[in-house]
Amino acid sequence: MFQAPSLSPLRRARTLRAAAVLAVVLGLLVWWLAPDGRPEPRGRVVFSTGVPTGVYQRYGELLKEALGRDLPEVSVALRDSEGSQQNLARLASGDADFTIATADAVATYLREDRPGADRLRGCARLYDDYVQLVVPRDSPVRSARDLRGKRVGVGQDGSGVRLLADRLLAGAGLEGADELIPVSAGIDTMPELLEQGRLDAFFWSGGLPTTAVQQLSDRFPVRLVPLEEKLIGELHRTGYPHYRSAVIPGDAYPAAQGGKPVPTVAVANLLVTSEDADAALTEAFTRTVIGSRDRIGGKVHSAQLVDLRTAIYTDPLPLHEGARRYYHSVKP
Repeated sequence: MFQAPSLSPLRRARTLRAAAVLAVVLGLLVWWLAPDGRPEPRGRVVFSTGVPTGVYQRYGELLKEALGRDLPEVSVALRDSEGSQQNLARLASGDADFTIATADAVATYLREDRPGADRLRGCARLYDDYVQLVVPRDSPVRSARDLRGKRVGVGQDGSGVRLLADRLLAGAGLEGADELIPVSAGIDTMPELLEQGRLDAFFWSGGLPTTAVQQLSDRFPVRLVPLEEKLIGELHRTGYPHYRSAVIPGDAYPAAQGGKPVPTVAVANLLVTSEDADAALTEAFTRTVIGSRDRIGGKVHSAQLVDLRTAIYTDPLPLHEGARRYYHSVKP
């Protein structure tokens, strides 16, 4: 019987050391490619954002850059939208893979059991949107009730702004068709319409500051109308619990506020996907959202408010399994 020659002790030691080094190198390579041993996410995803001059769009652009660094094998395509309601419809129909939507828009989508509602899943609570009721500085409008008979920009039909404006106006007793003149327009056109005198006021709901409102206030005299706390009570009484009282800081729009804070209404924004989204991709997507907070927040102020301690609370949506994995991985 053939018997392989035995190695000398020195050669055996060298062989064992080489094998150990190779094992370490292979282990590091596997870790680098996929920290948990799963294949690195790859493919193409569609991220539905918002109107071109809104915070959703700017946030999406910066998040796309961050994802390009963290997930080089994933191609991200951004799609403009009218806002939260259209974003959710795209997600539910499979026309988008990830999006941002306000919690009240999500709750409405679920309550009305719209197509695909049961498939929606949360990834992260992001930052709050603040309602901004903008009027010319010399306007007689001092509260939402004073909008009676006025031409008011209420957001586009598929936007969260439209949803919220309709509810606030109803809370102020202005829900009848003859109470005011609602104008369907987005933040990309409402400032110009106000400046031209074709609107008397407009509603906007977004992060602070919103570029379009800031630029308007720098070139045209405007102010923000306070939204009283009792409007919140009315919203809660009529079945909309996702709104809260908030204050727009005096330095959000210096030219419009004169350094004075303005009471308003706020609602949380959620990063949303569907239950069909790949768990590894969703986990990586969520990790980048949280990890890029400071980088994105340097250019989109509201993104600085993304907080790991509260991001997990995506009510009214359950967490996607991939997002749950991420939060478990960073749990102290």
